[in-house]
Amino acid sequence: MGKITGFMEYGRKVEAHDPVDERLNHFREFTLPLKSEELHRQGARCMDCGIPFCHSGCPLGNLIPDFNDAVYRGQWKKAAELLHATNNFPEFTGRLCPAPCEEACVLGINQDPVSIENIEKNIVEKAFEEGWVSPQPPAARTNKKVAVVGSGPAGLAAAQQLNRAGHRVTVFERDEKPGGLLRFGIPDFKLGKEVIDRRLGILEKEGIVFRCGVHVGVDLPATSLLEDFDALLLCGGATVRRKLPIPGSDLDGVVQAMDFLAQNNRKVSGDPIQGEPISARGKQVIVIGGGDTGSDCIGTALRQGAKSVVNFEILGKPPLGRPDGQPWPFWPMRLRTSSSHREGAERFFSISTKSFNAGGKGDLKSLVTVDVEWTKDTDGRPRLSEIQGTEKEWPCDLVLLALGFTGSEPTLVQALGLEMDHRTNIKASEKDYKTNLPGVFVAGDQRRGQSLIVWAISEGRQAAHHVDDFLMGGSELPLKGDGDLPRV
Repeated sequence: MGKITGFMEYGRKVEAHDPVDERLNHFREFTLPLKSEELHRQGARCMDCGIPFCHSGCPLGNLIPDFNDAVYRGQWKKAAELLHATNNFPEFTGRLCPAPCEEACVLGINQDPVSIENIEKNIVEKAFEEGWVSPQPPAARTNKKVAVVGSGPAGLAAAQQLNRAGHRVTVFERDEKPGGLLRFGIPDFKLGKEVIDRRLGILEKEGIVFRCGVHVGVDLPATSLLEDFDALLLCGGATVRRKLPIPGSDLDGVVQAMDFLAQNNRKVSGDPIQGEPISARGKQVIVIGGGDTGSDCIGTALRQGAKSVVNFEILGKPPLGRPDGQPWPFWPMRLRTSSSHREGAERFFSISTKSFNAGGKGDLKSLVTVDVEWTKDTDGRPRLSEIQGTEKEWPCDLVLLALGFTGSEPTLVQALGLEMDHRTNIKASEKDYKTNLPGVFVAGDQRRGQSLIVWAISEGRQAAHHVDDFLMGGSELPLKGDGDLPRV
């Protein structure tokens, strides 16, 4: 794979970024693509490692050494076919995935890993540029109809796979446009919405029907789907936001991250915003939560003109390298610094928020924190304890809660009488993605809980296989790592 000595001759390179002072003036993507010659060299770094552990790191089972080799040899169309064989939407993962494949790269044991994610993004963009990505409607139709609830990456992947099997697929989305968190949760500077619309245009031409602005279980009885469709696949995500139950959490100025991000995305797209306007302009902003959503809030607040942005994380500061107990090829909990972090936010670790304080007009004035430390009990489980004498008051005008999600909303679950697991996700196994209700399946975050986009696509693809099997008594749709090379 690649050039036999490529990993010794070439160093790792990824896309550069526009300068901070330039990109903070807009919400567009700000990466500077590598030239074709450099991409060939990056593909050449893929080793003839014998056992490609990158496969184990990728939930989709992407054919990574194969498309790396194709890029090295300048065979871009072949690379695009290999990439689309296992991944319906590489333009999404190539921008948003944290790249567990790279952490499992054999070269990464003692050198910088192959820049797999960036290669993936450039393959799909080349494919769109050359017109290789075109609608592929099925050659024949079955007489089966499938309803997919939710148009995030899991729902879209499942819909495309089921449509390829010949079924009539209708996707129901409660928001006004398809895309789920891709559209309303991910800022445009990470994923331009024209990228989503480009792919949606392909899906619609393939025959998939989208019904937006329809909240199943509210606007449309959930039981009607069981009557009108032969199978139902739930891909509504884990959308119940985690709260911070401390004094003052109901003050104006304490805002859930997704309310903030979704409103800004609508504004950037020129769509009507929902609720009272939320702006960071001229404000002292504190983002509570150190994950990707917190990072997105930082970048958005800075672009809105925040006076300052501070980021709190209750966990301890991770090491730069692999921690003990997380050896290669496992995913390491190492310190990750995003482009948004580099734009001007100050980060604090091992810190817990105790209360929010009101000003004279009853709005948010400050918050109080305490430093914490993590230890392990006799059973090896982590324990959190506060450090006495470390309380501190922080002035702030806007606090964004980026604390993750706790599970699936109960409306649809209760309407259909579905069983849930102890984490408030709809109960189903990876064996067949079936719920306790015959003909009803579930995939993505609504089944596994809050997770990665690459896992959502993987689950959507695998669930589609089992839905097809339920409808037809067998299925030729691929499972994880199975290729389908004619489909680009």
